[in-house]
Amino acid sequence: MTHTDKPSEIILIKNGELALKGLNRHTFEEALLRNLRHRLRHAGNFSLRKAQSTIYIEPQDAYADMDEACDCVSRVFGIAAFSRACVTEKDLTAIQQAAVSYLGARLRTASTFKVEAKRADKQFPLGSPEISREVGGYVLEHFPHLRVDVHNPDLLIMVEIRDFGAYVHAQQLPGAGGMPVGTGGRAAILISGGIDSPVAAYMMAKRGIQLTAIHFASPPYTSERAEQKVISLLERVGRYAGHMTMHIVPFTHIQEEIRRACPEEFFTLIMRRFMMRLAQRIAKEQDCGALITGESVGQVASQTIPALAVTDVLAEMPVFRPLIGMDKEEIVSIARRIDTFTLSIQPYEDCCTVFTPRHPCTRPKLYKIEAVEAALDVDGLIEEAMAGIRIREI
Repeated sequence: MTHTDKPSEIILIKNGELALKGLNRHTFEEALLRNLRHRLRHAGNFSLRKAQSTIYIEPQDAYADMDEACDCVSRVFGIAAFSRACVTEKDLTAIQQAAVSYLGARLRTASTFKVEAKRADKQFPLGSPEISREVGGYVLEHFPHLRVDVHNPDLLIMVEIRDFGAYVHAQQLPGAGGMPVGTGGRAAILISGGIDSPVAAYMMAKRGIQLTAIHFASPPYTSERAEQKVISLLERVGRYAGHMTMHIVPFTHIQEEIRRACPEEFFTLIMRRFMMRLAQRIAKEQDCGALITGESVGQVASQTIPALAVTDVLAEMPVFRPLIGMDKEEIVSIARRIDTFTLSIQPYEDCCTVFTPRHPCTRPKLYKIEAVEAALDVDGLIEEAMAGIRIREI
């Protein structure tokens, strides 16, 4: 390779928690490969193979977009770290030339560097320390302004000698972590247009859960823009969580009936109980094993322990609340990182805020809630809402 040649590139992926799996590790790896193929389909034609606890993603033609591929890979759960690497022959001279050619732009702007080698192919004649020394010396010949810093270098040059070839790259990039989506079962996320529920969806998808989305809409009190906001939020979450089916539940009549027949202090609690009933019906129909909400203890009146208890009593499946012990600052930090925050704070009302009571009950008693609900045709309202559900693929 000369210094003007364009090097061939590859993406090297290091598995995260998958490495800890035992006899069923293959199942998790296959799920990760399946998810990667699905995400990479818009970036071009890539081949994938796994060997030595590494997944190799290789472009198959000139139209394969490596920038887009790396962007996709960075958001696939199940990956601890990845590298965009130059592929070269398992020959010291070729490796030296690849380091200078492939990382030349970074080497010109760096002040310090370090070479670190890993020799998985023990047939290679030089050991890891010798490879590091020889490549480091060659780099210094071509970039004499540099100096070696083994503790805190501006640029770390990695050389990997593997069965299929030699690979040269800079520091590994962090992956999304977690487990491959689909390996943890399926659950339904109650999604609103706020900050919390998209973060809850992201966090459970990170544990390998395939998501089904449930959104409660109350037109004309909530607008089409409010619904579109939720769709946009799910699209942002979907960059990590993959495909989702969104169930849009008509909630207007239920809320109007609650307002007509129930004391104002119980509006939110009874509304949440209806949401629990409806979400559970949808979850069962979609073969989900759990519900997910974005609730955090004490954040609002309906999220005190007594308030959560009067809704959970209706649950016939687990209710996951990944944000339950987090404060708002922690939740906002994740929302910013996954790029949902700016959408979430757009001023479009959702059904939870439209009918908010002025003085909500924070320490409800179940028998009082059930007595108040007796004034409502609960079963009839549930069936009416179920019949009006709209479905959208995300």
